[in-house]
Amino acid sequence: MITIKDIARVAGVSHTTVSRALNGSPLIKPETRDKIEKIAAEMNYVPNVSAKSLVMKKTYTIGLFFSSIDQGTSASFLVDAIKGIHRALDENYSLTVHGIDGIRHLEGISPHRFDGILVMSQSDADNAFIYHVKKAGIPLVVLNRHLDDPGIANVVANDREGVREAIDYAIGRGHRRLAILEGKAGFRSAAERKQGFLESLLAHGLSLPAEYQAAGDYSIDSGFRRMLALLELPDPPTLVFCANDDMAIGAMNACFARGVSVPDQVSLIGFDDIVFASYTNPALTTVRKPVAEISELGTRKLIELLQPPGPGQADKEQLRDTLFVPTTLMIRQSVAGI
Repeated sequence: MITIKDIARVAGVSHTTVSRALNGSPLIKPETRDKIEKIAAEMNYVPNVSAKSLVMKKTYTIGLFFSSIDQGTSASFLVDAIKGIHRALDENYSLTVHGIDGIRHLEGISPHRFDGILVMSQSDADNAFIYHVKKAGIPLVVLNRHLDDPGIANVVANDREGVREAIDYAIGRGHRRLAILEGKAGFRSAAERKQGFLESLLAHGLSLPAEYQAAGDYSIDSGFRRMLALLELPDPPTLVFCANDDMAIGAMNACFARGVSVPDQVSLIGFDDIVFASYTNPALTTVRKPVAEISELGTRKLIELLQPPGPGQADKEQLRDTLFVPTTLMIRQSVAGI
């Protein structure tokens, strides 16, 4: 195995210089760093991460924590989050993925295991975990759920505004009997999306009958079952807003199973814009939530927080703010005009 001492002999420098150059030390001149990196590449040098961790007193591990992996986190949501993180994460770091609901002992979440943590938060119940991480001194960025804490970096999409825009569009197309297939109870995203739905109805002087409110859990199965119940109503809705695309796909299949045409007899709107949304038949009108972009921006914030303190420490404090990423209404073929 090639070591930094081997590289040092070829480069004609000390192994300390090689170590500093490969670790991006500002003490090394750019031309010297370029020379050493070129030699290392030619010799197929592979860094010893364990040894590097001991020297640098870092774990080179970033933890990604969801409220739950089993409940309320779709496969597409998980993939988009990881995809965005890897756009920004240095190749020297390893990413581990966990569900907060699976943690038995918070004491195990420590700086000895993680250099930094990203929390893809979906529920207020995550606060105990978030504040444990903050108290432990682990650099932290919370994604997906807005926090009213200026001491924690936060990257979120404005779900409420996105839904309001979508329902405004549906009402503009003539719909007056609108139903909502809600997300998982206790998740902030479900509450925000319902609030946007209600705000649009209120602004247009429309009401929401109790029978037009269906409790889902973000799964395809709940979308299928709840949509069947809505279709059996004496006066079914002309449009159903589903709080995520998985439920919308389940709802669309329920319509197909009952011989109900989408969008001629009932229109559907989803949320997230997963990869399958544009390939359903008809293609699903939905609100695009840029999960990958949120994850990428959050990771870049975390990387900046990982940098050692220096003269710019005051500027680093400005990283602990909230960044809102806009949603986009993706108009396709699942909404008809009345």
